[in-house]
Amino acid sequence: MHCPYCKNPDSRVTDSRVAEDGSFIRRRRQCPQCDRRFTTVEQTQLVVVKRSGVVEPFSRDKIIQGVHKACKGRPISDADLAKLGKSVEDTIRSMGLAEVPTEEIGLAILEPLRHLDEVVYLRFASVYENYGSVEDFETGIAHLRTAKSN
Repeated sequence: MHCPYCKNPDSRVTDSRVAEDGSFIRRRRQCPQCDRRFTTVEQTQLVVVKRSGVVEPFSRDKIIQGVHKACKGRPISDADLAKLGKSVEDTIRSMGLAEVPTEEIGLAILEPLRHLDEVVYLRFASVYENYGSVEDFETGIAHLRTAKSN
């Protein structure tokens, strides 16, 4: 790690702490050349593999934006969407994969979305699962009713 003050290419770690949720590590470092201290934050890189094979960095904001479209006209707050985004990211990271297929992300969105709002769930599922007929919606509604009774 380069020192941000003198640009020395070496530094010594003096302290490491894992964040409460385990999502990143803070390290206090000291430069052996100028003796100044600085902090670095390390987080694992999570990437998404799209159906086309394109790989891009994981973005919680992109998940929130996608779900936000399905929330039009529904009483869902930005705080609710932020919680959902955090929940989905936690689920994805807990899988322990560096590369996650978009299908896994969609599945990770559906469950917390069902608990948040059933109408939004159906809207999102209709796009994600490519509903093409009224029967597909009926099947989705039947699935909701079955899950609700359990």
